[in-house]
Amino acid sequence: MPPSLREWLPADELAWCVLDAVAELDLSAMYGDYRADGHGRAAFDPGMMVALLLYAYAVGERSSRGIERRCRVDVAFRVIAANQQPDHATIARFRVRHEEALGGLFPQVLRLCARAGLVSLGVIALDSTQVAASAAGHANLTYEQIAAEILAEAGAVDAAEDELYGEARGDELPPELVDPVSRRARLREAKRQLESEHEAAQLAYLEKLKARAERETETGRKVAGRKPQPPPERIPPDRRVNITDRDSRPVRTKNGFLQGYGVQAVATREQIIIAAEVQIGATDQGLLEPMIRAAAGELDAAGIEEPIGAVVADAGYWKLDQIQKLQHDGIRVLVPPDGQTDGKRGDSRRRGGVYEDMREKLNTEPGAGLYRQRMCTIEPIFGHTKHNRRADRFQRRGRAACRSEWRLITATHNLFKLWRARTLAMAA
Repeated sequence: MPPSLREWLPADELAWCVLDAVAELDLSAMYGDYRADGHGRAAFDPGMMVALLLYAYAVGERSSRGIERRCRVDVAFRVIAANQQPDHATIARFRVRHEEALGGLFPQVLRLCARAGLVSLGVIALDSTQVAASAAGHANLTYEQIAAEILAEAGAVDAAEDELYGEARGDELPPELVDPVSRRARLREAKRQLESEHEAAQLAYLEKLKARAERETETGRKVAGRKPQPPPERIPPDRRVNITDRDSRPVRTKNGFLQGYGVQAVATREQIIIAAEVQIGATDQGLLEPMIRAAAGELDAAGIEEPIGAVVADAGYWKLDQIQKLQHDGIRVLVPPDGQTDGKRGDSRRRGGVYEDMREKLNTEPGAGLYRQRMCTIEPIFGHTKHNRRADRFQRRGRAACRSEWRLITATHNLFKLWRARTLAMAA
C-alpha cells in the first residue's frame, strides 16, 4: 500500500488547525446551494473547498492557479484536498459563487478564537491601510475621454464592418465570435456611472436646500453656517472613473498614489481582528463610530458578550459628535485631536473644552500608555498581511467582491493566531 499523506504532515502543522476549524463552522448556506437529487455533475465537497481556500489564504497563496498547482506538489494542500485536485476554474467559480458566504465565515472564526480565550476587549485599536485594486491607474478616464473613445471605437468598428461585409448587415457572423464583455460595453457602463453620480449629487443638493428651508421655517431664523454649495451643472472635466474596476480610486500611500481601496480593521490587544471593512477611497474621516458599531455587530454575531472598554485610533478618525456618542455609551475613546501625542500641543485651530480634555487624557501616563498600544496592536497586522502573506492586491473587482476577500483574509489571520496559540499550548 502507498504511504498515507497524513503521516507526512506533523501534528503541529497549520493544516490540521484549519481542518479542525472547518469541522466546527456552519457551512449550511454553501451546502444548500447544491442539488441533492443526483442530477448534474458531481461537485467537490464544499467543506473541502472552504478548508482549501482558508489554508491557501493563510499561507499567502490566493491565486486559483497557484492553489491548483500546490494541490499537486504540496503535501499540506494534498492532505486538505483529500488528494483531490480541483482545477483553477473550479476554485475561482467556487469563490465567486459563495462570495457572501465566504465573507460570512469571519464571525464564526472569531467565535473559535473567543472559545480559545484569545479575545479580550479592554482596549481595541482601529486603523486603515491601502490595498491595490485589480486595475491599473492608467485606466482612469474622464467623462470626455470615455465619450471620445466610445465614438472613436464605434467609428472604427463601423469602418471594419464595412470592409468585411460591404452591403451585408453583418449579423451573419457566428455567435461564438461575439464578445459580450467588450471594452465598448465597459466604457458605456463607466459613462453611465459618471452620469448617475452627477445626478445623485444634484438631488442631494436639492434635498439639503429643502431641509434647510424647512428648519428655518420651523425656527423662524436663519440656519447658521455656510449654505450647501451647488454641484457643477455639467460633469467636471477632471472627474475620472476606472473602466476596469469602477469602485476603485487613486489612494494616497507613503510611496505615492495607487489604484485601490482603503481597508479598515479593528483589533484586540492579542491582535485578533474583530471587524474588517472595505471603503471606496482612503479617508478615515467619519469612520470611527461606524467601525466600532461594526465591531460590536461582529462580536454579537460571534456570541461574545464582553463590552468594549476603550478605543484607540489616530488623528485621522477625529469626529467630535461620534466620539461623544461612543463616550455616552460607556466606551473610553482616545483619539488625538491634532496628531500630537508626545506631550506637545501643536498649532491647531481645534480649541475648546472637548479638545483640551482629550489632550489632557493623552498627556497622562495611563492615557499615553493606552494610546501607545495602537502601534503594537493594529499596525503589525497590516505589515504581516500585506508583506508576509502577500495580500497587498485584491484578486477580484468591485467593492462587494473586495469586501468579501478582505474579510476572508482577516478571518485567516485570526485562524493563524488560533493555530499559534494551540501550538504553544501543545509545546507546554
